[in-house]
Amino acid sequence: MKSYVFKVELEPDEDGWHVFYGPWRKIGASTWGKTREEAMKNIQEVLEMIIEELQEEGKPIVETEFMTVSEDNLVSISL
Repeated sequence: MKSYVFKVELEPDEDGWHVFYGPWRKIGASTWGKTREEAMKNIQEVLEMIIEELQEEGKPIVETEFMTVSEDNLVSISL
């Protein structure tokens, strides 16, 4: 099992918070939430779906400088 950690951009907008992973924005790595916490939860779900879809289609997961990939079991805590 691989662990993926992404550096995302989080910006306030008129309806709440917009969050996205820039390198994958063209393939749908963008969402929003009424609160920061909701936006971060939503982007986690979006990124997970994108990774699962790429794996199902046999496409490579291209690593970028804003992503950490590890074979270790990792836990990420954001406060």
